[in-house]
Amino acid sequence: MKRPFRRAVAPAPDVALQARNVAFDWTDAPLHWMPSEPIASHVVNSLNLLLPEGERMFCAAYRDALPYVRDAKVREAMLGFIGQESMHAETHAKVLDQVLAAHHIDTAPYTRQMEYVFRNSLGARELGPRETQTRLVERLTFIASLEHFFAWLGDWILNADLEKHAAEPRVLDLFRWHGAEEVEHRSVAHDVAAYFGAGYVRRAGMMLMVIPILVSLILRGTKFLVNQDPALPTMGYPTLIRKILGAMWRGALPGIPALLVSALSTFNPRYDPATVGSTEQAIAYLAKSPAARAAGQ
Repeated sequence: MKRPFRRAVAPAPDVALQARNVAFDWTDAPLHWMPSEPIASHVVNSLNLLLPEGERMFCAAYRDALPYVRDAKVREAMLGFIGQESMHAETHAKVLDQVLAAHHIDTAPYTRQMEYVFRNSLGARELGPRETQTRLVERLTFIASLEHFFAWLGDWILNADLEKHAAEPRVLDLFRWHGAEEVEHRSVAHDVAAYFGAGYVRRAGMMLMVIPILVSLILRGTKFLVNQDPALPTMGYPTLIRKILGAMWRGALPGIPALLVSALSTFNPRYDPATVGSTEQAIAYLAKSPAARAAGQ
């Protein structure tokens, strides 16, 4: 690639991003971490199937993009983002090995599909300079769309009363720690995509693609886990969707109206990721996260 990308203005991040070490003891961790909500437990568990490969792809795309960044603040934010996402990928991969495998869930068939999706379909390719540039911008725009939802989910889990469903504290801390960092770095992916020239039309078009992809992957992952769970009957999609809607109504999962409002907000030309969640709340949780405190001891 012989020339830098067109530069767009990208604001400085609110805080200096840093990867935080965390330590989880998954001994005897339950599969149904919300005991009265086994389907909701698996919906959230399905993220463990997606996140390791997805976040490795994020890091790979940002490493490919870094040589073309001339703005020191954008570069600093990208490096902090890479550090946090690398830690997320590593931590969720341990859940596959130490929790799901311990409950005799063979995740390999699904994770192999995720490897193909994120490494081949969404990874780097040997192309000409112009095509390489276009593909990199598309990858960064795809990441920005996904990061909107991850930040929104992070804000939801920081505020959801999952304790009323007797949520297992370690699993709840895993997703609240992750969610808090998603809120903390929620502006980075949007700003990086803009820096590399992704305008409103490109971002809106990508969001229209990302919404069905993300929903279908989570739904397929949930069905995959449910149908390997010996404590649950085999379910087709109609039954599974009906049970997911019930869990949403009971507050064990985010509801469809809130999800739609969140998705539609990104089609506002003045959309600003800073409107999602609270940096102060995220940092306050990270300061008291049991897994982060355990790693510091």
